[in-house]
Amino acid sequence: MEGFQVSSWTKDFDNLCDYYTHLLKKSPTGTIHIHVLGNIITANPENVEHILKTRFENYPKGKPFSALLGDLLGRGIFNVDGESWKFQRKMASLELGSVSIRMHALNIVKSEIESRLIPLLSSVSGKKQVLDLQDVFRRFSFDNISKFSFGLDPGCLKLSLPVSEFAEAFDLASKLSAQRALAVSPLVWKVKRVLNLGSEKQLKEAIKMVDEFAQQMIAERRQKGFSESNDLLSRFMGTINDDKYLRDIVISFLLAGRDTVASGLTSFFWLLSQNPQVESAIRDELERVMGSSQQQQLPSFDQMREMHYLHAALYESLRLFPPVQFDSKFAQEDDVLPDCTFVKKGTRVTYHQYAMGRMDRIWGSDCLEYKPERWLQNGIYVPENGYKYPVFQAGPRVCLGKEMALVEMKCVVLAIIRRFNIRVANPDQAPKFAPGLTATVRGGLPILVQERGA
Repeated sequence: MEGFQVSSWTKDFDNLCDYYTHLLKKSPTGTIHIHVLGNIITANPENVEHILKTRFENYPKGKPFSALLGDLLGRGIFNVDGESWKFQRKMASLELGSVSIRMHALNIVKSEIESRLIPLLSSVSGKKQVLDLQDVFRRFSFDNISKFSFGLDPGCLKLSLPVSEFAEAFDLASKLSAQRALAVSPLVWKVKRVLNLGSEKQLKEAIKMVDEFAQQMIAERRQKGFSESNDLLSRFMGTINDDKYLRDIVISFLLAGRDTVASGLTSFFWLLSQNPQVESAIRDELERVMGSSQQQQLPSFDQMREMHYLHAALYESLRLFPPVQFDSKFAQEDDVLPDCTFVKKGTRVTYHQYAMGRMDRIWGSDCLEYKPERWLQNGIYVPENGYKYPVFQAGPRVCLGKEMALVEMKCVVLAIIRRFNIRVANPDQAPKFAPGLTATVRGGLPILVQERGA
């Protein structure tokens, strides 16, 4: 890979992640070393297990990564290693694992669907009005995660689709933080930050707004008392007195729970538009489990557990379009990966979920096809090895919000396809992604909405 040209991929590929997939497919080991970027990239499940589990301690997030997101995430769970990570992980695991908080999360999601999502889609149904479904999902998940994290309703999905200054500042801050990684050298953004120039000046202003908002929420919570409230901020307040630390923790959850869900849902509905047979199969399963009566709008936890095909359809969608397309660690010591790749101390090591979902050697020759059936045996969902499918990470850092995110996505999918036919305005256009922390489709996902039976 000595002659690697970052600029040359745009001629043949819509997305940089497709270019990396192409390179990884050509590599006999499924691993490449891009020397100019000091980056080893792998799509080999054995290497992934080595990095995420076997030698977990040798592959922390690392200081270079923490620096990129440090201004936005501070000491939040996604940006730290060691004791600080263990402490937050333990607390979050206790909170997110409790039945009461899962019920609380489900109630928030159901309320947002019934009072906002369905009325919004109904309002444009049958009209020639094009709606950006990605924008709708981003608003939907921002309302949900804000209620869940802060106990605050920003109302982004109200019928008028208002502008939320906090949501905009938060978006800009995460986008500009991610763009730091595209600089030729970290020195570039660090100098701009010191001199308060350009994108770094914008980033500083956006983060200032996020900080002010978080401080206001924390102060209000302290004033009102937090022992009765169910939101994450209130629950963490019982243990942590440091307001800056509280802010960092909650902002991290906001980042995790917002963009990933919106990204996953956007890709899912694009795939559904290409595969109407999958939509029909989900509707059949829905009627079988819930009956055709419209009394009960949304399924219970137990009913969702019976929907194996829906679960498979979501997992298959996330295989092809993972919301986080790749993830990097930094080697603390020299190491050798299972495929015999030598890793020098300080090297960035990236496992590429997006490429892994497109590898024949992992998923077979039909790996580019959307086939929920590959997850089913006799109609029952059967999980795959997590290191072959690290969409939710794997090992000690496996995603804590995974179950809640899946429940949120299932509720949305069922509520929409039960009531509406969604048609993508330009079905031939494959998603093109904008650079960022999560996969965001450039230009959104324009759709037309028709109520079923209308």
